[in-house]
Amino acid sequence: MAGAAVAAVKPGWVGDKRAIVNSPANITDPLVLFMPSGKRGRFPVGTPVLDAARQLGVYVESVCGGRATCGRCQIEVQEGNFAKHKIVSSNDHITPKGAKEERYERVRGLPERRRLSCSAQILGDLVIDVPQDTVINAQTIRKDADTRVIARDAAIRMCYVEIEEPDMHKPLGDLDRLKIALMHDWGLKSLDFDFYLLPQVQGILRKGNWTATAAIYKDADTETARVVALWPGLKNEAYGLACDIGSTTIAMHLVSLLSGRVAASSGTSNPQIRFGEDLMSRVSYVMMNPDGREGMTVAVREAISGLVDKVCAEGNVQRNDILDSVFVGNPIMHHLFLGIDPTELGGAPFALAVSGAVHIKASDIGLKLNQGARLYMLPCIAGHVGADAAAVTLSEGPHRQDEMMLIVDVGTNAEIVLGNRARVVAASSPTGPAFEGAEISGGQRAAPGAIERVRIDPDTLEPKYRVIGSELWSDEPGFLDSVQATGVTGICGSGIIEVVAEMYLAGIISEDGVIDGGLAARSPRVTANGRTFSYVLKEGEPKITITQTDVRAIQLAKAALYAGTKLLMEKQNTEHVDRIHFAGAFGSFIDPKYAMVLGLIPDCDLDKVSAVGNAAGAGARMALLNRGYRREIEDTVSKIEKIETALEPKFQEHFVYAMALPNKVDPFPKLSAAVKLPPRKTVSEDGVAGDAAPRRRSREGHAARRGRE
Repeated sequence: MAGAAVAAVKPGWVGDKRAIVNSPANITDPLVLFMPSGKRGRFPVGTPVLDAARQLGVYVESVCGGRATCGRCQIEVQEGNFAKHKIVSSNDHITPKGAKEERYERVRGLPERRRLSCSAQILGDLVIDVPQDTVINAQTIRKDADTRVIARDAAIRMCYVEIEEPDMHKPLGDLDRLKIALMHDWGLKSLDFDFYLLPQVQGILRKGNWTATAAIYKDADTETARVVALWPGLKNEAYGLACDIGSTTIAMHLVSLLSGRVAASSGTSNPQIRFGEDLMSRVSYVMMNPDGREGMTVAVREAISGLVDKVCAEGNVQRNDILDSVFVGNPIMHHLFLGIDPTELGGAPFALAVSGAVHIKASDIGLKLNQGARLYMLPCIAGHVGADAAAVTLSEGPHRQDEMMLIVDVGTNAEIVLGNRARVVAASSPTGPAFEGAEISGGQRAAPGAIERVRIDPDTLEPKYRVIGSELWSDEPGFLDSVQATGVTGICGSGIIEVVAEMYLAGIISEDGVIDGGLAARSPRVTANGRTFSYVLKEGEPKITITQTDVRAIQLAKAALYAGTKLLMEKQNTEHVDRIHFAGAFGSFIDPKYAMVLGLIPDCDLDKVSAVGNAAGAGARMALLNRGYRREIEDTVSKIEKIETALEPKFQEHFVYAMALPNKVDPFPKLSAAVKLPPRKTVSEDGVAGDAAPRRRSREGHAARRGRE
């Protein structure tokens, strides 16, 4: 009752409900603080803790509808004087365990100090902890790269009900009585059933002795809720998939829809690589082969099915328990996964068959999960900026903040997003596969034995390196023993970026990317290779060299990315960015300093450049666990402005300037303050060095240069 407090009289008991009587109404309602969310509010004495949590928007799971049978709503009372919050909290400020809660503890067990919030009622001021350390009680899912709390409101809800048994005097069908129970207990007034369930309803209800758990699917608030799965008795878990279909790799997470826990994660190479290394080559394959689209669709779906097997085995979960899924990918992966011909994406105007969010049954594409499982794909931003970029945007949230944030997802087709809460723009740049080891003489994909870190002594030009699988540098004792199992087999993307940047810092290559043949007299590491020169990174077998062609491939890739970024900066009318996030698996291994030395990204405070891991996968998990995030990204994507780099007249100009290291005209004052850049010099294509004017580092110098041109 409103305004009630603990009375000075002996309370009565009615089952698990405590009747508070003769309570003076002029005493302030108890103050309840929920942790770790920090949400607080005042509630009348006798309010169930679960009801208080729901009123405040604190997520506490409950499948059984407050019957104290599922055990998901566990909470813990913190005892003591919390002066900061002006609360004295005690277990005496919550009702003792009643019959239902005692029965649950006796049959299922409760950890020490834990209570069921559906049965426990508020008697006084409380600090309530919603435990994060168990599967049942986990309230949040945490991103790999940070600790932000993500609220959950999944499209799938598990609802336990007790159904009235058949009665000859009440000729309602079993399905109708199930509907009535769901309406009465869970407020589901408008309800449909998946057709496949109709022949099963009677058997399920009788097997459960007239109790059942229904999986209710409702994505948008405006749509009718649907029963998509039904189990006899209490069903205490449901799972979903969050999957990022990359052109090179596919990453999948198996997630509890009720707790947010990531039960298992796995990844695999995208088998479409055998049809083409990059995206355009796969489109070409479809154009040239009548069955090309079908072959690639089958390949990626089989790979995804294999990943489902892996995560289910790791998480000890049955496929039938998977009820929802969220998939993201670039536009071509998006289309091929859905069985759509991507040919139109191979040329202007790069028309998408479908750009908005996709809502289908998982079985529509042959994905064998629960028969009623749903599948959601985030919207694509544009023809070459896909649902994966939308997921990254959702995860990192440039549209939620004031800083000008640049997000770069480096891959065979780099996707770039730049903006803040006022405006967000996006573009793609065809970087090609050089950053992933392709088109590089000693390049390989990231695997044990691949060089991933490089340092070059500017005086001796001698290198040292680290390889995947060893923590030792090549000049440290024990290095050879540590790599004996794998050997040193090649150089991967992060190593390629570092070796080219280090060659520039050591003066081995000029700002135009030409290897200085004059250094061959100083070091045997610089060797003639026909009319050009190479740098020997590793002697022996295999011999790993960085050729002039390798340097050019990296220059072309980084120039395409930088030129795309520069166009977005011009559209935003800004000359700087406040923060840079590298997304994607590859981005996690890029050293920000070397990325900036190379000119892969614009000038920025190095401590504000960070890797955010598989942000597309994180965005997919957010959309899986919270319907609100689906609406947020659908609205955000509708407002993002897509810049088509191929149609921008200044792209070529920016591209030419960006071929230089770090850039021909753009100043890098913040980088210069953190890293000693080499004196500017030119080297002819045949490797002969010459003098050059000092590098211009000011806006005025840039303007003067542009004016002369």
